[in-house]
Amino acid sequence: MIPPGLIISAPASGTGKTTVMLGLLAAFRAAGLAVQPFKSGPDYIDPAFHRATSGRASLNLDSWAMGGAEIAGHIAAAEGADLVLAEGSMGLFDGVARAGEAGTGASADLAALTGWPVLLVLDVSGQAQSAAAVARGFATMRPGVVLAGVVLNRVASPRHEALVRAGMEAAGITVFGALPRNPGISVPERHLGLLQAEETPELDRIIVEAGAFIATSLDLPALRAAAGTTRLAAQAPRRITPPGQRIALARDAAFSFVYPHLIDGWRRAGAEIRPFSPLADEAPDKDADCCWLAGGYPELHGPALASAGRFRQGLRRFAETRPVHGECGGYMAMGEAIVDRDGHRHEMAGLLGLVTSFEKRRMHLGYRLAELAAAIPGHRPGARLRGHEFHYSTILLQPDMPLARVVDATGEAVPETGSRRGRATGTFFHLIAEAT
Repeated sequence: MIPPGLIISAPASGTGKTTVMLGLLAAFRAAGLAVQPFKSGPDYIDPAFHRATSGRASLNLDSWAMGGAEIAGHIAAAEGADLVLAEGSMGLFDGVARAGEAGTGASADLAALTGWPVLLVLDVSGQAQSAAAVARGFATMRPGVVLAGVVLNRVASPRHEALVRAGMEAAGITVFGALPRNPGISVPERHLGLLQAEETPELDRIIVEAGAFIATSLDLPALRAAAGTTRLAAQAPRRITPPGQRIALARDAAFSFVYPHLIDGWRRAGAEIRPFSPLADEAPDKDADCCWLAGGYPELHGPALASAGRFRQGLRRFAETRPVHGECGGYMAMGEAIVDRDGHRHEMAGLLGLVTSFEKRRMHLGYRLAELAAAIPGHRPGARLRGHEFHYSTILLQPDMPLARVVDATGEAVPETGSRRGRATGTFFHLIAEAT
């Protein structure tokens, strides 16, 4: 049976919903509850923080890339928990213009699909009673999306809190608590978002302090009572074809971006994951059937990767007989070179002719729908794949054959088609699911 749930959302990014999410996970766990976390939308960093805080694997639920049945299959991970908390992305109603499998990717889609009420985190700095108008608008914007209430964040003083609460009471909005500014529990950021969980040296302290901060500031019993019954019935997760029986998976600080539900699906299908670290100059396992280079931050480790001779030579030998696939950062590392932000060129594995540069940053962000012109591990030619692209690199050279026809969420073609050469393939987008 799936426990009741809440979606932690906000009017926009940067309002404090991740702090509230981690604090609630820590506080409820400290109170003896088993809390199942989820992340709405395409994000590879937040789920690692969720797992470190809750002790349970966090999965992405994405209405643009996943159908309702697939989302229901992932929600089955909550069986046996006492409560579900799902962290939203961007603002509650923010999604793409054209719907995909089950929606536009907005957190509101997930709320409507699951029946989980929304806990809205409001940054009330610079306003008082006017904050209630924002909350009231969110409460009435979309039928089928229920607003449980709000958390008042960045409250300046008791007087400020009283004025905001008065406005909320007049508007009929429940207030579950108020949070003053607390920079001591903020998670450091970099250009793609938060630092990764394993890169945050004070993570244990941040989790403990965030849990105590939330426990003393919010009404936890009332929040638990506000959680809504899950509309979706749990079902068996959709079968995912693994890229091989034995998968050599690049896994370290430079290569860590792969969606948890994919690894879980590979394992459920009987595949064996054999991690290796390019940064430690490790080659893929010679007994593996395929190699998967996850995305991440190779541009931050250019000198180390360029000097990792055993990794580069081992990867080239592996590709002589078995497929190698890379996503975004992994794709870049398969190319000829990466130019870092200071203009220094670092030689990479050379399986593909791709040369990318971070010297002049340009953001590439959005959902991608790809139709494969050639096979990649686990997917046949002609397969339609849904994924997400997010990076700041610029293509200087992409001489190999295109891997796929790739369009964005509006159907417009994008130049980042991926590449193929021999048994080597790569894409700038991160695979989420095969399109139905």
